[in-house]
Amino acid sequence: MSEDLPVNIDRDCGPEGCEIEWLASPRVEVDADPVAFARFATDSGWGDGLPLVPPTEERVREHVRASGRFPDEVLGVLPPRNGRASVEKLAVNAVMAGAPAESMPLLCAATEAVNDPEFNLFALNTTTSCVVPGLFVNGPAREALSIPYAAGCFGGEAGPAAAVGRALRLVMRNVAGQKVGVSSKSVFGQPGRVTGIVVGEWEERSPWAPLAERRGVSGNAVTVHGCTGTLDVADTVATRGVDLLTVIGRSLAYIGTNAFIEFQPDAEILLALPPPWVDLIHADFPRLEDVQAQLYEFAAMPTETWPEAHRAQHREHGRVSADGRVHLVASPEKLLIFVCGGLGNLHALALHSFGPTRAITRPF
Repeated sequence: MSEDLPVNIDRDCGPEGCEIEWLASPRVEVDADPVAFARFATDSGWGDGLPLVPPTEERVREHVRASGRFPDEVLGVLPPRNGRASVEKLAVNAVMAGAPAESMPLLCAATEAVNDPEFNLFALNTTTSCVVPGLFVNGPAREALSIPYAAGCFGGEAGPAAAVGRALRLVMRNVAGQKVGVSSKSVFGQPGRVTGIVVGEWEERSPWAPLAERRGVSGNAVTVHGCTGTLDVADTVATRGVDLLTVIGRSLAYIGTNAFIEFQPDAEILLALPPPWVDLIHADFPRLEDVQAQLYEFAAMPTETWPEAHRAQHREHGRVSADGRVHLVASPEKLLIFVCGGLGNLHALALHSFGPTRAITRPF
């Protein structure tokens, strides 16, 4: 939101931690009325069209303190503007978004995750795709922060998740410099580019280890996955796990998904499965690796599905298998399984990515 200033923070550290004496950001005197501030912030290019909470010094201090870090610590240099995402700048945007102070450790970890080169944030922030970083949370923090993981977890349950996601989106706008029609070439965008996507895993209803633990991080953790949106997969007939995986796998592979564009060896798909379907699938395939293998097998399309120009491209990139099919992803482990959602059955949710990005997991 402002140019970086020299920081000379007086830290008074004792056995109970460090007290921050002052913050580095320049002060701007504004009306404390939320409506007036939202108008001012939007006119200044800081807002996203929704109401904003004035980031008073007291509120920003509270958020910085809750992070457990110093305000001048840089969490990442975020493209395309290569803005320095300090803890203080994150706190300012979190306050404006209405995110609780307690969410700062999660937001710090998410900011560091999107800064990982393998996540490829420059591409996500500048692409013509509608992709957005989604935050998938594991560990006790799900309860402490009221991150939803049951019915309506992707939208609809009242709670702080949307504000947490919005905080990261404001960072993309105000620090990374993602500006619609200028640095961001997204043709359509999507609602997640305002509120983000923040979902917990229903670990207690999963027969498998949590997603983050499978990726090497136990306890409180966030996995950041580039999501082009949500694809509903419905079925009212299947009563066996193998039948469900057939329907889901074949639904994942549709001709226009980004994973089929050119050659995308890093393309990953995150699949959210509700507990009732997980129970059916687990009865037939106790090992998650076997579930992924089944989905990989079904998530493929014969080359004749495409026009000849596309077939030639698939052959050129070595994507055509011996039986004349093109698989959605390069290998079964590229299908990330996440257990969440209500007990109403009937639906799974797929989150495709736009290709050249990899999910990143960080502890917090």
